[in-house]
Amino acid sequence: MDAAPTTFAELPLDPRLGVPVPFACSSPQDLDKRRVTQCALSRVCGVCGAGLGRPIAFLGTAREEARNAFHFPPTHEACATALLAAYDGVGEGVLGQDEAVEAWVLVTTAAFEFVRPGREDLDRRPTFQPTVVLSR
Repeated sequence: MDAAPTTFAELPLDPRLGVPVPFACSSPQDLDKRRVTQCALSRVCGVCGAGLGRPIAFLGTAREEARNAFHFPPTHEACATALLAAYDGVGEGVLGQDEAVEAWVLVTTAAFEFVRPGREDLDRRPTFQPTVVLSR
């Protein structure tokens, strides 16, 4: 099992980009599939690794919001806000996104579904689908 949860301030910094590496990532660019699943099944924050309460926040692109299917795991609202501030101005794909994100979306919810891809799905990454959106 992975290391104990940490605070946002204690997250390791990526030497190239100088940004914190969230719990669910192997690098600022790449999601760690094992940790993404751990976040879903154990209900822990994708940023700090600590247990989640409510509300739950999801961050992603406008396209992910429109599909109601986010790739980055659930987070505490404060962790999501801090992470977005830390990644502001990074001009490349990060947090599981293939390309730089011009404007991030932050959605809060009380619950979510963890959906694993089927054999026919071209995108082999699991998604998190908020059941009832509380705020955008």
